[in-house]
Amino acid sequence: MKKLVLASNNAGKLKEFSRLFAPLDIELIPQGQLGVSEAEEPHVTFVENALAKARHAAAATGLPALADDSGICVRALGGAPGVYSARYAGEPKSDARNNAKLVEALRDSSDRRAYYYVVLVLVRHADDPQPVIVEGRLDGEVLAEPRGLGGFGYDPYFLIPALGKTAAELTAEEKNPISHRGKALAVLLDKLREDAL
Repeated sequence: MKKLVLASNNAGKLKEFSRLFAPLDIELIPQGQLGVSEAEEPHVTFVENALAKARHAAAATGLPALADDSGICVRALGGAPGVYSARYAGEPKSDARNNAKLVEALRDSSDRRAYYYVVLVLVRHADDPQPVIVEGRLDGEVLAEPRGLGGFGYDPYFLIPALGKTAAELTAEEKNPISHRGKALAVLLDKLREDAL
């Protein structure tokens, strides 16, 4: 496997994934570069949405595809925004509006615990009967004020208590090994090495 379609047009994800895939000498190509439209995400679970995105990209390109579905899950909000994290404040997608809505939703809550969650799905072809599915999680809490200039999405508001920093205050070298995506990708890369997919 020398080429892999990333079933996303998110520049932040592409940067993160490309850096982590580089040692395997696998070229990661964003689906938009191949003219692939975004897949529908009608499902209520991360795994179903990730699978739908991976199959869509593989069907459109004839290449193996990697997709993720991820979000922030807040305990005081019953796990919301969850699979709706990217569009929490509606269309068009906006990190600023999503973060403002989340901070407002937690304004009167003393429980600010949250976690980032991701499911990665890799399909060798569109009808792959045995997709590779891995997950990752990073625990933290939601701040009322942003800190840091890095990352994307909810990162400036997502504090990692053990480090005393938000995800937006971490360098890529600090973030990759501990992030939900980094943890999941490490498991996926191990599977790729083991199975010689």
